[in-house]
Amino acid sequence: MTKIFRITTVPISLQKLITGQLPYMHSKGFEPLMISADGPEVKAVVAEQECEHVLVPMTRKVTPLHDLRSLWVFYKLCRRHKPEIIHSHTPKAGIIGMLGGKLAGVPVRLHTVAGLPLMEATGITRRILNTVEKLTYACATKVYPNSTVLKNFILESGFCGPEKVKVIGNGSSNGINTDFFNSNALDYNKLEQLKQKLDIQPDDFVFVFIGRLVKDKGIRELVSAFKAVQVNYKKAKLLLVGPLEQDLDPLPVETLQEIEQNERILSVGFQNDVRPYLAMSHALTFPSYREGFPNVPMQAGCFELPSIVTDINGCNEIIIEGQNGLIIPPKNTEKLQKAMERLIADKGLYAFLKANARRMIVERYDQQHFWELLYQEYQEHLQEKGLLSDANKDKQVVIDNTKSTFSARS
Repeated sequence: MTKIFRITTVPISLQKLITGQLPYMHSKGFEPLMISADGPEVKAVVAEQECEHVLVPMTRKVTPLHDLRSLWVFYKLCRRHKPEIIHSHTPKAGIIGMLGGKLAGVPVRLHTVAGLPLMEATGITRRILNTVEKLTYACATKVYPNSTVLKNFILESGFCGPEKVKVIGNGSSNGINTDFFNSNALDYNKLEQLKQKLDIQPDDFVFVFIGRLVKDKGIRELVSAFKAVQVNYKKAKLLLVGPLEQDLDPLPVETLQEIEQNERILSVGFQNDVRPYLAMSHALTFPSYREGFPNVPMQAGCFELPSIVTDINGCNEIIIEGQNGLIIPPKNTEKLQKAMERLIADKGLYAFLKANARRMIVERYDQQHFWELLYQEYQEHLQEKGLLSDANKDKQVVIDNTKSTFSARS
């Protein structure tokens, strides 16, 4: 079988960014191995992805000495297992995976870009991150930004040439399982019990946010905007679903105090299954400063939720202004407030956006379609390197015969 390393900095990325991919690739003749630093999600991700996991110590911060150790550990892992493909996600895993793989002679080295922290960096930090990004792409055989706008940013920044960059399908890192993210898949009685627990009433209008509660997700602006909204709309509530992370990108004290003290802000922490919270909500608020190609607006759309997103890459591709949501400038509390109030007050607009929401996600981002396109990428790279087994060559013929179908849907 063809060996493939999938490497991310922390295990939760293996769990959330590529859900279901590895069992699928195994069924197609690949032998995947997951690699990341340690973390509480390791046991769960091994069970969910149905493959082995190996620890390589990595940090999410700039830690040169620690990073050199990580590189050495990963290099030795490559020399021992001799994978044909390395596919990395997240910045630190990208440089470790691509540089380590190149030094070890791994023939196919692929890196998915799903958001760039350097977009919000300045000064010496920005210069360091730019250099690391360029080195990562130089060591990769192909770079997959998960949105068209992110691809354009990479090219405009001069990180690599256009021949090395490709967006798979319509974007995303994994597509979305539209059967799983479906209100019909939920237990109605349990959903009602959760609503009662959170004191969500039938006439409430619930805005939901899903993600890390940090500054660059726009939480400061969201909390401030909601505080203004609730002055005139007493039935509005804000549901925050995600962990509070105060180490890398902390929220200001006044925002934390408002979250804690405002009875109409419901903060439920990290949830393994976000579907019930989407099902009890009316609209998604996602005022992030930067993204690659976020899953949350796709998940919300599957639950027929109109989305308010910022005009940043990924978000402004999933959401089309006035069709399945509203787009506002990033870091703009006033515009966010007005968009939230508009969804509550303009019932005709809300009904129109809601009617389009699920259909526009299903048509463009179905997960099985994305997996087939990714599998085709693997096959083409192996073929270029002369590494296709006889069994995989037979499968390549099938894939080649379906290319026109995939292109038509892209």
